[in-house]
Amino acid sequence: MSVAEPRRIVLFRHAKADWPQVTDHERPLAERGRKDAAVAGRRLVDIGVPIDLALCSTAVRTRETWKIAVHEFPQRPKTVYEERIYEASPGELIALLNETPDDVRDAVLIGHNPGIQGLADILSGQAEGDAGERMRSRGFPAAAFAVLSFDGSWKSLEPGLATLLDYWAPAE
Repeated sequence: MSVAEPRRIVLFRHAKADWPQVTDHERPLAERGRKDAAVAGRRLVDIGVPIDLALCSTAVRTRETWKIAVHEFPQRPKTVYEERIYEASPGELIALLNETPDDVRDAVLIGHNPGIQGLADILSGQAEGDAGERMRSRGFPAAAFAVLSFDGSWKSLEPGLATLLDYWAPAE
């Protein structure tokens, strides 16, 4: 793939988690989270972003979110479970994305707030339609995702470089 072709990154927050007596990292999805993860997966398929690579936090709730969402996809992309996503800052997430091989055109990062929302805000230099307004007004609730596009290599991804193409959040 040419680095001149636009790349897309989907920033996907894990679905609604339960609060059992386990460590934060081990929290599973709540029933509503399982439903919302499936709806989010269908929505990602409907908007037509063919994911080449999934980078997923190792936390139980993110792994469960991705397992349910990707079940809706016609083809499962390569998935890498990455410890560095858990509790990562937007800057740490950009550094991780900068490591993505250039043969990957479209990627999804399944993670946590406040990092995911912060990353969407920081990367978005502009927005198409009302996507930016919807993201600002809704925030980044559980199971929400933002689709961003940028030109250049993954190594060149930096604040303000991307365009927010779409934003979705489940109805609450």
